Amino acid sequence: MIGAGAVGAGTAWHLARQGHTVTLIDPSLDAPIQRSNESDQSLNGTTASLGVLMGNVFRRSSGRAWRLRQRSMELWPQWVERLNHPDTPLQLHSPLIQLASDPMEAERMEALANQRHDLGLESFSSVNTGSHPVPWPNPGGHGGLLSKHDGRIDPLALQRALRRSLKAEKVGLVPARVTKLHRTSTGEDNRWHLELDSDHTIDCAVVVLCTALASALLLQPLGHDYPMGAVLGQVLDLQVSAPSKAWDHWPAVLVCNGVNLIRHGNNRLWLGATLEQGEKPSTEEPAIMRRLDGLAPHWLQQAEVIDQWHGLRARPSGQPAPLLDVLEPGLILASGHYRNGVLLAPATADWVCQQISIFIGL
Repeated sequence: MIGAGAVGAGTAWHLARQGHTVTLIDPSLDAPIQRSNESDQSLNGTTASLGVLMGNVFRRSSGRAWRLRQRSMELWPQWVERLNHPDTPLQLHSPLIQLASDPMEAERMEALANQRHDLGLESFSSVNTGSHPVPWPNPGGHGGLLSKHDGRIDPLALQRALRRSLKAEKVGLVPARVTKLHRTSTGEDNRWHLELDSDHTIDCAVVVLCTALASALLLQPLGHDYPMGAVLGQVLDLQVSAPSKAWDHWPAVLVCNGVNLIRHGNNRLWLGATLEQGEKPSTEEPAIMRRLDGLAPHWLQQAEVIDQWHGLRARPSGQPAPLLDVLEPGLILASGHYRNGVLLAPATADWVCQQISIFIGL
């Protein structure tokens, strides 16, 4: 396994539980799992994520993307139950609320809720919110959508739980970067040879790439072209002075105009979204996010910025995310998850395990 984000580490853990001998390679494996206290941090992968799980509110009702989301939402409770440990506690936080930005979006949300009531979706109007009042002084008057089972998982807690469980499952952890891989053949025994920046090498029967933007560097010399572009997201950690009623019934995630608002601690709020092309953060984007296209209450716009960070997502070019493909016998690509790496980690691990079983003839 190459890459130790949520997808790579989760897949390594899942494969080990199925009885496979697994080695996980990533230069971050010898670093502490935390965000530093430096302002305007640049982070990658799972560490930059807010861990939002939007599986059931996905607009499409068919196709691979929908099936992957449904498989992950089915598996996540099982994963949390197995990964949860007193030393590395882990839990799913729900529900998720989306606010409609206009009457047309409200109508689409109502139609979706009618179709997926069995998945825990409910629509509400600005005057009738049922048993789940909208945690917002003025949601724009258009109502929205509540998903009982969507929400979030703390990505740092997830990484810590996976790290502990990987060690418990005897997964080899190699803190290094793979600089080159190529196939070696000895008679009928085709294997893969990995060169590391630590001047060591590893030989194995199967390679699984979960390396996001770095995938192309390893695949291009082998003749495989899977271009991906960087999409940047920014997160603000805000100290707010909100009215006490604003916190009543606050969900695990509140989504307004594509921006996620997540309460944590006492009068603290994460506000973030993945919106920008390229690798350099816009200095104007934080202020734009805070306005929420005119729907933000005064207390949110006046909140004090305690911390902020940005991170990159790998978005496939010309292909839908994620990239799940068997490129050659024993070479599997599971990367380019864009904004859904944490959400799709269980479904991806399940898919990789199936491909390896086919390869080894189980």
